Amino acid sequence: MAEMTMEEAPRKARELFEKGMAAMERGNTDYAIDIFLNTLDLEPRLLKVRRFLRAAELKKAKEKGGGQMTHAIASLSGMGAMMKAKGAVKKNPVNALRAAEDLMKIDPLNLTFANVLVEAALAADMPEVAIQHLEILKEFYPKNVKLLNQLGKLYLDTNQPHAARDAYAAVEKLMPNDPKAVKNLKDASALASMKKGGWEEAKSYRDVMKDKDEAVRLEQQSKSSKSKKDVDDLIRETAAKVQAEPNNMNYRRALADLYTRSKNYNEALKVLREALEMMGGADPQIDLAISSVRQKQFDEEIEKLRAAGDEAGAAAREQARADFLLQDAEEKVKRYPNDLQFRYDLGALLYERGDLNGAIQQLQMAQRNPQRRIRALYYLAMCFKAKEQHDIAMEQLEKAASELHLMDDTKKDVVYEMGIISEAMGKPEQAVAYYKEIYAVDIGYKDIAQKIDQAYGK
Repeated sequence: MAEMTMEEAPRKARELFEKGMAAMERGNTDYAIDIFLNTLDLEPRLLKVRRFLRAAELKKAKEKGGGQMTHAIASLSGMGAMMKAKGAVKKNPVNALRAAEDLMKIDPLNLTFANVLVEAALAADMPEVAIQHLEILKEFYPKNVKLLNQLGKLYLDTNQPHAARDAYAAVEKLMPNDPKAVKNLKDASALASMKKGGWEEAKSYRDVMKDKDEAVRLEQQSKSSKSKKDVDDLIRETAAKVQAEPNNMNYRRALADLYTRSKNYNEALKVLREALEMMGGADPQIDLAISSVRQKQFDEEIEKLRAAGDEAGAAAREQARADFLLQDAEEKVKRYPNDLQFRYDLGALLYERGDLNGAIQQLQMAQRNPQRRIRALYYLAMCFKAKEQHDIAMEQLEKAASELHLMDDTKKDVVYEMGIISEAMGKPEQAVAYYKEIYAVDIGYKDIAQKIDQAYGK
């Protein structure tokens, strides 16, 4: 069952969602949860609604506090609802998923309840719902091997091998001597490489292994440290493959990567530009590879100039590098206007250059990218802060903070700026409250200790 966007949703569902968001902004969490559930009753495919529903539930759970005992009590109190959900999985999986949401309302961090929700979501053909919830749980249970393995399998089932590789890497780190963990990581890594190289029809690690020698060569390429002879041998071998199969983009990308490792940047760029031309002049992955090589080329030139004591020359190349990055980002947005990652990159660069209105325009679009939404909101806030539009800046930060459930580095940045802006708005007590949130978990963050000492008159 495909995910539905808010633009595609019925008008009534959109109106309910807006009411729920308004309730969250007012701090009426219980009402927001009920409204979001009503919205899902109208249209269960609205993944965005589930994300904000979970944020509201987590906020409420955080306010209540508690630990393992809380989860145990919740499991007992939710036993009836859990049996109802499990009983409906085969007969009516959509109803089972709705019943599972009632369990989330009781305890969104309960692993037993999570298993029911995942089972119902998969039965309802909505794996995105299962993945979304497991990703949230991973932040709270980063060492839960069962959860990580479950997430890795779902990523593979939904053709997300890069994410699967990351999940299995976390498992392998926790269980380095477990053969299954090592194999899962190896298979996911190979599938991720295949997808990046265009081998999307491959089913497993061995599907692209023509023979034992090919497997040995792949292992040789993956070694973290290679001699110059190793690289030269691989370059000759891969160049021969390109000559034999000139239309094989995988070989061309591999050859460019080897040239880059050997610091033969001009040859790497030549190979990539030929590949881009063969792809009709538009391939975002090749474009990104070209940009990466150019940046490495600049970095090496700057390093050599600085080592030779030519600071003026190094500064000139640094400026040339900055100009290239901006021009390159602008060109990517023109070529791929629907790629929100490129818009985010351009927005961040424009902010650093002081082009605030240009940055805002790009970042307002980039926030629709789930992977870049939080940072896009953060940069938007920085733009509005620079324009001294503090109330609008605070709105962006509040949105970002509501979607961050752990006080990680990103949330520290967001909350810190909320404190700075509160001070600028003449609200010192509110500012101190924000600073205390960071102080409680990381006394060494920026000047947070100094700010708290000042607040206590020390």
